[in-house]
Amino acid sequence: MGNVLASSSSSSSTLDAAKVIVPEPAKPGFPTAVSSTNVSEDKLENPGTVDEIHKKCKDVQALTFEGARIMLNKGLSNHFQVSHTLNMSSTQPSGYRFGATYVGTKQFTPSEAFPVLLGDIDPSGNLNANIIHQFTPQLRCKFAMQIQESKVLACQAAGDFKGQDFTASVTLGNPNIINGSGVIVAHYLQSITKRLALGTELAYQYGGNVPGGQIAVVSAIGRYATENYVWSGTAGPAGVHICYYQKASDQLQIGAEVETSPRMQESVATIAYQVDIPKADLIFRGSFDSNWNVAGVLEKRLTPLPFSFALSGRLNHTKNQFRLGCGLIIG
Repeated sequence: MGNVLASSSSSSSTLDAAKVIVPEPAKPGFPTAVSSTNVSEDKLENPGTVDEIHKKCKDVQALTFEGARIMLNKGLSNHFQVSHTLNMSSTQPSGYRFGATYVGTKQFTPSEAFPVLLGDIDPSGNLNANIIHQFTPQLRCKFAMQIQESKVLACQAAGDFKGQDFTASVTLGNPNIINGSGVIVAHYLQSITKRLALGTELAYQYGGNVPGGQIAVVSAIGRYATENYVWSGTAGPAGVHICYYQKASDQLQIGAEVETSPRMQESVATIAYQVDIPKADLIFRGSFDSNWNVAGVLEKRLTPLPFSFALSGRLNHTKNQFRLGCGLIIG
């Protein structure tokens, strides 16, 4: 960064011939020139999308499953991959699901390529499909659909526009032109400083099943992030949601979450942690909440084989419930 001066390896004749120019001191009353380095350092970065403000705290929480699960992943090319999943459970529908993922060749960053098409289907025709495409470095669109029993259960279309220091998003959920119903959610997130980002959310729902035919809710959004910890939260008439994440060390990450709903008159607090042991190829995520749920997921890479073993458990003391799950991922 900045100008690079000639090295001392230049010959003495060249040094004698070179003219050394000494800049004159700035005169009083005239501003000095600001280097491009300082200008670039003062620029604010894009804060990301609102959907990502709680992501780090959510990632350390244990996502448990029940029963037995076997998954086989097979890459057919650099852009196409298929998966076969066999799930056996007493609490969820058991059976086989086929999944496929396609990643295109259009790249804006070294780690991302578009378009992305992914989905899975079972023998009954129940389908989950997602399409993600980035048309320009600023504009990204997403489309998702869920079909069950030959009926469209859910449909969602979203668009994100990322500016230099802000992100604006619009999401349309379950639009029904015949019945005149649907949900529209608009997000805006602005970087105030390098660590602080503030924004707002507007959720609008209309339809015959909505009291008064329509309803709108406005919420405030905020996030304060450093290299080692992140505070994030949303507050509005629907409730308050606050998350805290901290990277305690290279092996330990912790998170805390509080959700309060005035309408339901209920509050739930969750504390979670993640332990990484790279030498053992092992990751453990654990969590417990104020409803007396204790959960844990252990993931172990069975090197040198291309296998991963997962063990899941969830216990509720007050309800006297215990669920155990084990899974094997191949590929």
